[in-house]
Amino acid sequence: MLIAGGGEPGSLNHVGVEVESTDEVMAEAARLQLEGAACEVQESTTCCFAVQDKVWVTGPEVPWEIYTVLADAPVMHPVPGKPGGSCC
Repeated sequence: MLIAGGGEPGSLNHVGVEVESTDEVMAEAARLQLEGAACEVQESTTCCFAVQDKVWVTGPEVPWEIYTVLADAPVMHPVPGKPGGSCC
């Protein structure tokens, strides 16, 4: 998933990678932290129209999120504390 940025045409807000399970999210967070990446884990957070477990990774140009969807959310929600601003 690529989320468009609010700046120059063609800019990115962030990049997302969906995985199958919370275990995969946590395994990726642990792997990235061992490699020295700055990570922020968020559990059962509501973003856009989904409840998710995720990890935010500070990328060289834009933030990355690795996430799994736990359930649908009834209304649109931004993620509190997401690096780089609003969710979608």
